[in-house]
Amino acid sequence: MYSPPPAPDTERRMRAHHARAAKSLDVQVEPGGEFWGWAGRTLGAPACTADGTPAWLRLVSAPAEKASGKLWDGALAAQHAFGDLDGHRPALLAVHDAVEDGTAYRAELSVRVEEPVLSDDPILQHDLQASGSWWADLAGVLEKVAAVGTDRVAVRQQYTGRAIPEFVGILVPAAPCWTTAHGDVHWANLTAFPLRLLDWEGWGIAPEGFDAAMLYAYTLLQPDTAARVRTVFPVLGSRAGLAAEATVCAQLLQTVSRGDNLALEGPLREWSEELRRR
Repeated sequence: MYSPPPAPDTERRMRAHHARAAKSLDVQVEPGGEFWGWAGRTLGAPACTADGTPAWLRLVSAPAEKASGKLWDGALAAQHAFGDLDGHRPALLAVHDAVEDGTAYRAELSVRVEEPVLSDDPILQHDLQASGSWWADLAGVLEKVAAVGTDRVAVRQQYTGRAIPEFVGILVPAAPCWTTAHGDVHWANLTAFPLRLLDWEGWGIAPEGFDAAMLYAYTLLQPDTAARVRTVFPVLGSRAGLAAEATVCAQLLQTVSRGDNLALEGPLREWSEELRRR
């Protein structure tokens, strides 16, 4: 979660449109629990529908000419493709769109997830004590996601061709199979019990094992849990999973080069060395 945007005009504008969306969707926003995204691009808050159902109202904004494509339509497309994934994905209940002064706004009303996420940070900062059934559920959910066909793209081949040699130092491994991925599986997008997987903006096809590799990357500070990730997802360490691992490693090393995820720099460089040896 981020702080409110530093620009007061952005904060006022987002709050005003969030309130308008709530009125249009006939929901009551509950006090407290406000959740800001990066640079004030999104604003979410707990809400309640007219029939008393707990919900979550998220508003996303973008310049009107950019209000389309993968990230803009991700949640709505995920609802059509996956539904609620047997209760493991918060269902999207309604969408409301508006445009004003060159800015587009999309309000997404979803089933509220009451369970806390496993970490406030995508990077796991403590050893995880999760049951075998939780891990089995996670593997099952990602297996179901991978089996769904889509023309959406989470990882572009042009990106892998550029980033892997630059940040990992190897030629781009052949990906035997591309499958559908959530695209952002980390510890701030997962709940404990029941397991729920949040944030479906960026889903699409990626090299096989991409979601497992992403989760592993965000677990590198916790060796025991990282080892459990590799056990649960045997694609990691295999020839079939090499392209996914190299892609994720390159992505996060690129974020390090921009000043983000600095706590992972050492483990990521060790991982890249392992990938070069393979």
